This record gives sequence, structure tokens and C-alpha cells, in this order.
Amino acid sequence: MTQTGMTSPHLQRWPLHSLLIAMATLLLVLALLSLATGPLGLGFAESLRALLPDSPLPAHLQLVVQQIRLPRTLLCITVGAILGLCGAVMQGLFRNPLADPGIIGVSGGAALGAALAIVLLAPLSMVWQQRLGIGLLPLFAFLGGALTTTLVYLLGTRGGRTSVTVMLLAGVAVTALSGAAIGLLTYLADDQMLRDLSLWQMGSLAAGKPRDILLSAAALFGLLIFFMRDAGALNALLLGEPEARHLGIAVQPLKRRLILLTAAGVGVAVSTAGLIGFIGLVVPHLVRLIAGPNHHRLLPLSVLLGATLLLAADMLARIVLAPAELPVGIITALLGAPFFLWQLIRHRHSALE
Repeated sequence: MTQTGMTSPHLQRWPLHSLLIAMATLLLVLALLSLATGPLGLGFAESLRALLPDSPLPAHLQLVVQQIRLPRTLLCITVGAILGLCGAVMQGLFRNPLADPGIIGVSGGAALGAALAIVLLAPLSMVWQQRLGIGLLPLFAFLGGALTTTLVYLLGTRGGRTSVTVMLLAGVAVTALSGAAIGLLTYLADDQMLRDLSLWQMGSLAAGKPRDILLSAAALFGLLIFFMRDAGALNALLLGEPEARHLGIAVQPLKRRLILLTAAGVGVAVSTAGLIGFIGLVVPHLVRLIAGPNHHRLLPLSVLLGATLLLAADMLARIVLAPAELPVGIITALLGAPFFLWQLIRHRHSALE
């Protein structure tokens, strides 16, 4: 299945910088609104004043904005941007608008790593948290995603060539095995472990810490640099691997590089925010409808729209059941699953015509 779909000729004629400015402005507006969103009644102006060093607001209100809402907003932006960017690369690599970063098993592996840390290594994780300031859960989630991606890549590579189809099937198999192992760990877990595991698997940005923000921001910056360097090669790959080789593209090193970088990026996002689905699926497709398939436009716009969409979902999660809060993964699933089904039905009709 190749990338197809309607695009807007009018919007495609817009210069890239105009689209970037428009989407960056929307993201900035949502980020400011995010500071005023939550169960504590704080107005928009009060939330902005709470950021000032000499703010006249009470200390507890400054604490809410500066140490809870602001870190959460920043983490939301960086994680959403990573997922949107990695989704665009995966769809370009697989030449399929229904592809998702989790398709190569990174999400399943990260979930298994987190389950191991929560169920089997809880005492050790507490020791690490006290001595090093970081628990084992983020570390094991990242390692789980990296190891499963490496396994999928090795299974899909033979004779110096990587088969995307074999990688896809291997990713499905590894995800199924990870799910079975998580089921066993769930059976062995106590009530508190079950709650921790369930909340992590549904995704949450509520506990954003400075180190998580710095890690995800550094990952986003590095990924964007490397992926933009390969934007022309991704455009050539959309024509097919033989055509890309005729154009002088080293296809095998390109696929290896893109797969490993995507796994690293998604691993960072998952380790800091838990499992958040459908952002990597929905965002690149929406950007493609607006700006076309050119990766020089698609990649930076996917960064902005990914951040915007996840930030909007997180704000919605905070207000739907206020003062209670829904995990953001539930919101993204409720928004993304119907979109995925619509795309699946549309592509099925296209294939049958």
C-alpha cells in the first residue's frame, strides 16, 4: 500500500515558512492556555503573572504554575513533537500512511521493560530513586524498546538487505510476545503494582520532571537534525527502493539509520510519558493533507502538529472529568482510533476500485 490521499492544492502553494509560523502560533496559544488549565481555578492572566520572578500571587499558586503546569506543558510539547516526527519517518520508510512507530515493536518492548521494573524490581527501583534521583522504570522502558527494535531489525535483515515486510511481521510477533509477558507479570502483581502499570500503559504527562524535559528536548533536537538531512532520500524512497537506488541513494544504510533513530526517539518518549498511541499515525497524515508528501515540509510541520495535538489532548484530559483527570493515552486513543478506521476503510475502497 503506497502513500495516497487527497491534499489541499491551495495550502500546498503556501510557503513553508508561512505554514510554520501559523502552526507555531497555534502551538504557542495552546501552550499559554495549558498554563491556565486544571482543577485549580487560575485565570489566564494570573497564570502568566505566576511565571514572573517577582509575581504578587501567593506562593502556592506560583508553585502550581511553575512546578506542575509549566513542566507538564513543556514535556507535552517535546513528546508530541517526537511522536509526530517519528511517525512521519516511519510512514515514509514503509511508504504507507497507516504505519506507526509502534509497528516495529518499540512500544511493546518498552511496555514490557516498564512492567519488569514495576513488578519484579520495585524495591531496587526505590533504591535507585533515592540515591540517583531516577527510578528503573524509564531506564527499563527505554532499554526494552531499544532491544526489541534491534531484534526486529536483525530478523528483517539478511545478506546485507533489510526487508520492510519481514520487519513488519517480526514487529507484530514481538509485540504479541511482549503482550503475553506483560499478562503474566500482571497476574503476579499486587494491587499497587497493577495500578502503577495500568497508569503507565495509559500514558501520563502529569509527573514531568526537568530531566525528562531535557532528555526529550535533546532527543527531539537531534532527531530533527538527522531526519532533515535525510528528507531528500525519504522523498526518493517514496518512488520505491529500485528507483531510489538508481537516484544514488544508499537504501540499506538509510533504512538502518532511520529505524534505529526512530526507535531511540520513541523509546525516549515512551520512557518519559508512558504509552501514548496514535499521535505518530494521525499527525503525519494530517500534515500530508495540508502540505503534501515532500519531507522537507512534512517533517518540521509534523513536529509542530504533533506537539499541538498532544497538548490539546492533555488539556482535554484535565478538564473532561475535572477535578479528576483522565490519562492522556485514553484521549489520544479515542481521537485516533476512529481516524485510523476511516483511513483503513478509505484505502480499502481505493484498493478495490
